[in-house]
Parts: sequence; structure tokens; C-alpha cells
Amino acid sequence: VENLSTPVPGGAGKALLFGFCAAMLGISGFESSANFVEEQKEGVFPKTLRNMWIAVTVFNPAMALLALALVSTAEVPNHEEALLAHMGRESAGPWLGTLISIDAALVLSGAVLTSYVGVNGLIGRMTLDRCLPQFLLKQSRRGTTHRILIAFFLLTVSVLLITRGELEALAGVYTLSFLGVMLLFTVGNVLLKIKRSRLPRPHRARWLTVIVAMLAVTTGLVGNAIMNPQYLGVFLEYFFAAFLVVVVMLTRTTLLKAVLYVTRKLIASLVSPMNRWTQRMRNGIESINAQQVVFFTRGDNIANLNEVMQYVERNEHTSRIKIVHVLGEGEK
Repeated sequence: VENLSTPVPGGAGKALLFGFCAAMLGISGFESSANFVEEQKEGVFPKTLRNMWIAVTVFNPAMALLALALVSTAEVPNHEEALLAHMGRESAGPWLGTLISIDAALVLSGAVLTSYVGVNGLIGRMTLDRCLPQFLLKQSRRGTTHRILIAFFLLTVSVLLITRGELEALAGVYTLSFLGVMLLFTVGNVLLKIKRSRLPRPHRARWLTVIVAMLAVTTGLVGNAIMNPQYLGVFLEYFFAAFLVVVVMLTRTTLLKAVLYVTRKLIASLVSPMNRWTQRMRNGIESINAQQVVFFTRGDNIANLNEVMQYVERNEHTSRIKIVHVLGEGEK
């Protein structure tokens, strides 16, 4: 922002809207708890959500206030890749900035580990539900589903190569992915209420809560897509590829029946002309072989007649032969 006194197009309402959309990323981490909820003891999951809410409620506003107090608004874009480390250097010296950078690296390492644990459980569950190919479930000697881990590694590396390692591009793709996951949580909750209303579960969210959450996350998703339209294409490429794989797995019997139907029709369209052509050739052969050969014999010697038959079979285009014997007066 070159001049804070210059009015922003759209006014304060637009600024608050996009600020809300950007702030939605501050709840990142809530989606991770659902990945290993099946491995938690009963009653632990609500405590996890409560502790995360407390942490977000305390730390996020505190960091925002500290940023406003230590760094001018005009300088924020110059330090957006390491704003907390810059705040530490400004407040207590280089040592605090270095400490914050080390802590950030450790947190990032934990996030990477959590992502592998989460995606392993997610893909494993989806594969067991026959939403993904079964070959992903093959285990190594140590009991790990290494194919899932390798596939996830290759997928993340491909995103890194496509975005050329630019932090803004990676953050844009992550933003849309994260908010998409959060939106699917609300959609899943709605489907549970409609399709499985009698399914026993320890906690139930009210309709009003789910609808408000859906509207808030949808607003954040749309707002971030508007703010980062250049990253929306990368996100959609991966989304539709994954969506296509799942759709194919869920409709594979129907697709195979369609392929079988098309194959049969294709073969029939090829076989029918071939049958007509074959019949024409057979008719031609039969018309050629229909011409008779007449052999006059002086007797009924079997050896001579057999030799005649073999000669005709080898040298004449016919399958019919008449053997004629002329009898004289008084002969029988």
C-alpha cells in the first residue's frame, strides 16, 4: 500500500471481506485431527478440537496485534515470507528472529509428517471403500503401505515443479485445497443428517451451526479464488484428476458394461461384412466346383477308378464326377 489515505476500491466492506477470507487460513490444522480420529480414545477428539480453538483464539489475534505494533502496514508485503522472524528481529534482536525461524522449520517438519500420516490413513480408507485402486493397499515387509506414501510424495513434488517453488503459488494452491476440505466436512455432515440421521454418534452439530460454517467456508473459498485466480487453474487440474479417478472407480462396472456393449457392436459391424464376403467366396467356389467331369470306363476295376478320382481331385476344379460305361448289345 503506497498511501494509506488513498481510498480502497470497494471500501471497508470489501477490505473486511478479503481480510476474513485470508484469516480463514488461520484455522489450518483442524482438518488433521479427523485423519487419526479412529486411533484416539473415546472423548479425546472433542478435547483436541477444544484445545485447537483455544490456541487459535489466543495466538492468531495476538500475532496480528503484534504485527500491527511492530511493523508498518506498508512494510508487511516486503516481509510476508518470514513476517514472524522479522517481528522477532525488530522487537528483541537477531537471536529471536533466528529462534523463530528454527521453530518454524520444526513446525514445518511436523506438518510434513502429519500430512504423510493423514494421507496414509485417508487413502487407505478410501481404497478399502473401493473408491481407489486396490493395488495401493499392498504392504511391505514392515507392514507399511509404501505405494500410498510414494504416490503422495510424487504428487507433492509435481505441485512443487509446476509452481516452480514459488511460495505464493504454493500457498495459493494450499489455500484452495484446505478450504475445499473444510467445505467437504460440512457437506459430509449435511449428508449424515439427511441419509444417516439414526446413525448413533457421540456428538451432533445443529443445523444452524453446520449451515453457518458452510456459508463461512464457502465465502472464504470464493474470496481466495478471486484474490488468487492464477492459482485456481493449478488447483482445478489436480482436483479434476483426482475426481475423475474416484468417479471411474465408483462407476467402473457401468463403464465396463458400456465398453463391452461398444465392443460387441464394433465386432458385429466388422463380422457382418466379413460373413457376407465369405459367403460370396463360398458360392463362387461351389459354382466353379458344380461343373461335372465325365469319365468313360471300360470296366469296374476299383484301382483304376480310384486313380481317376485322385487325378480329378488334383487337376480339375470340380467336386462332381460322373462315371459312364457303355454297354453293347446283349451286355449286362
